[in-house]
Amino acid sequence: MNNKKVLQENPALCDDEVQTRQPDNLPESFENMSMPCQLLDVNGIITHANSALLDLLGYTDEEYIAQPIDKFCIGRKAFQEISSRRSQKQGLLNFAAVLKCKNGSLVNVLLTADPVKSNNGFTYLQCFVTDVSILKKGDDEKDELLANLEHSEARLKMALEYINLGTWDFNPISGELIWSDECRRIYGVEPDTVISFELFADHISSKDREAVLEKLQQVMNAGSSGLYDNSHRIIRFDDNTERWIRSQGKVYFNNQGKPQRFIGTVADITDSKLAEEKSARLVAIVESSDDAIISKTLDGVITSWNDSAKRIFGYSADEIIGQSVLKLIPDDRKNEEPQILARLRRGERVDHFETKRITKYNKLLDLSLTISPVKDFEGNIIGVSKIARDITDKKREEAKKNDFIAMVSHELKTPLTSIKSYIQVLLAQAKKDGDSFRTHALTRTEVQVKKMVNMVSDFLNLARLEEAKININKEYFNLKPLIEEIVSEAKLLTAYNDIVISGCDLTLFADKEKIGQVLTNLISNAIKYSPEGGTIAIGSEKTTDGVKIFVSDNGIGIALVDQKKLFERFYRVENEKLKNVSGFGVGLYLVAELLRYHDSEIKIESSEGKGSTFYFFMKEDLEIK
Repeated sequence: MNNKKVLQENPALCDDEVQTRQPDNLPESFENMSMPCQLLDVNGIITHANSALLDLLGYTDEEYIAQPIDKFCIGRKAFQEISSRRSQKQGLLNFAAVLKCKNGSLVNVLLTADPVKSNNGFTYLQCFVTDVSILKKGDDEKDELLANLEHSEARLKMALEYINLGTWDFNPISGELIWSDECRRIYGVEPDTVISFELFADHISSKDREAVLEKLQQVMNAGSSGLYDNSHRIIRFDDNTERWIRSQGKVYFNNQGKPQRFIGTVADITDSKLAEEKSARLVAIVESSDDAIISKTLDGVITSWNDSAKRIFGYSADEIIGQSVLKLIPDDRKNEEPQILARLRRGERVDHFETKRITKYNKLLDLSLTISPVKDFEGNIIGVSKIARDITDKKREEAKKNDFIAMVSHELKTPLTSIKSYIQVLLAQAKKDGDSFRTHALTRTEVQVKKMVNMVSDFLNLARLEEAKININKEYFNLKPLIEEIVSEAKLLTAYNDIVISGCDLTLFADKEKIGQVLTNLISNAIKYSPEGGTIAIGSEKTTDGVKIFVSDNGIGIALVDQKKLFERFYRVENEKLKNVSGFGVGLYLVAELLRYHDSEIKIESSEGKGSTFYFFMKEDLEIK
């Protein structure tokens, strides 16, 4: 159906007035025109449309002709714009519009409309339609790509900031050097500081500057890969501190092979570099140590093994790593490992634990173990580190020494016992004769012989302790008579100290002889540390922890550094005021060991110049009457 027939069948457009609006002599080429075109009357009603336009939009003549053009426009109203231009005697050129197709899709077009006068003088509008959907789609895709690029750049910037990675961009031709905010932070540069290559080079550490500049020159030479990766030291701009950085980048060359752009990243690696150096030092220490250094899991599986471990135990690293540590433990000591691991899981450290271990060749070794938990960054215990020192030779020498001490002490004890007996006989005779001089002299002699006897007893006990042959014979006894006897003998040793007793009227269940040795040593120690005299107090008091027994003095006191070692064997305090005081550093060690056999512990409270208090508790499980 042609355009004229459509108009004739539309009553609204078939009166004489409307018919006079139709252009006469419409060119035959209009219908065959390849470019979409339509004719509009002065009211914007479509009067003609060629096949190209109808094909573009998908309508038939009946559906499209005699409709207002704005019915097919989305958004901007085309006829309103045409009328506005027409009133100004202007045509419409490339007016962007969106036309709705029959299938509901949209077409982006450009409308060009010009008024045309017909022979009867009527003006109509010839409207050409240019389909720009492909161009519009391209623009949309470009906009989408630009938006995606912006998003990607934003994400990249966030990622770089998150991992503290700075960026730089160098133009070798212009010399312009651009640093990101993070790059400036790494170098300690103010935001408004202009950076040049020369300024950058000045802040390379003098230790690395020559090598860095040479490497930069090599990577920018024609023929190179252009890839750059280097770690070196810099001097920060703000505080002149030295930091380690890692810089990575790529050089881009032009067609002539000349560098035209050099871009990359920079990261502060000072912490990791220091960690590497610390780790390297630790590895060197581990490998050069004379002690076996072993690490294992919390299940006891060996994970590392140094050269000294191989020398001591005989296993190579390949043989032992991945094996259970129980392979090194004799059958009679396998119960030690679960106990040690339980302590380590609680975060405790095991120091100088003396035990025995077995080698690849079934040889028993005496070892001193120091074992520590290994923790991750969050403080979780993930493994165990063990240092094993071979003390087999030391133990052998100690055994020989203890045998010698025991022999000498035993040989001394017999004549000393005889001397003490003769002195007691002579002392009794002197008292009977009323000879005061001989009585005083023999009394003082008896005291010194008793000191000798006590010293020999200490050495014998020491030897027994080392051989684990000491016997504890517990009995019920009253503490006060024992203390009175000890104090009576102690008063003969000093003319400058006043010794007082408080409390102590209670019954203990313990080894009377050993507790007597403990108190004798503590009182002797109090006299020793009170060279200028003063009061020595011996007392007891009942507490929720049991019976507290103490010996206190107001002597010279003991420094904190000495307190930590005071109960070690053969340890003596270095003090000018004690230079004339004799002793072997055995007494307090014996005190600590004898109390340990009673499930107790010696403790001290002391301040230099104010005196000391030594005390211990008899635990509640020891029956007290």
